[in-house]
Amino acid sequence: MNTPSHAGNLLKALPREWLARIAALPGQSEASIAALLADIEHSLRAEINAGVSIYPLMHEVFTALVKTPPARVRAVLLGQDPYHGGQAHGLCFSVRDGHTFPPSLRNIFRELVEDTGAPEPLTGDLSAWAEQGVLLLNSVLTVRAGLAGSHEKLGWGQLTELIMQAVSEEIQPSVFILWGNFAASKKKFINEKRHLIIESPHPSPLSSYRGFFGSKPFSRCNQFLCEQGRGEINWTL
Repeated sequence: MNTPSHAGNLLKALPREWLARIAALPGQSEASIAALLADIEHSLRAEINAGVSIYPLMHEVFTALVKTPPARVRAVLLGQDPYHGGQAHGLCFSVRDGHTFPPSLRNIFRELVEDTGAPEPLTGDLSAWAEQGVLLLNSVLTVRAGLAGSHEKLGWGQLTELIMQAVSEEIQPSVFILWGNFAASKKKFINEKRHLIIESPHPSPLSSYRGFFGSKPFSRCNQFLCEQGRGEINWTL
């Protein structure tokens, strides 16, 4: 269980490079970001003190931002909220080693193999992508155990939309991979003249056959990055 001792100070945990980028956006400041995070932390502490388990653990909430600093972002893969069964570790769609691959991740790997010819992944930990500049960002960064979407109104969406805007403001072109209607709704925060947006249905079994399979997001991402002189991502895990 997430105990109160797990709930660190979110402002201190947020990487300084990211704080500086989002605080520099119009209408934002370090004080406004601090106030937003304080409100979120207050809500999380109340749930934890009431005995509610929260995923991922608090020290992993900003893993995506730690592993992928703003200057290294080459692609953004946007998820909705973390897995709620204990698999989450701060990277969207990723699971800790030793956990069964969730259905969406299995479909992502199927498309990866068919698109790139990569071998079938043996791990569901996508850290290798994050370390190459793929920002594996959930829109909502925490969730109650067993209750998908339970933290959608905590304020995380406001923070992650600012993160998307900060990436969009970067001069270097990047790729935004948006799977499903929820991710597509965030397109308004992206400068489409500078960056490539790759959209398709979500890899969930409910929608994967409506256009996710065959959408070739990995090779299309690499083609754009190469055209922009930013180099390919090695998607092999």
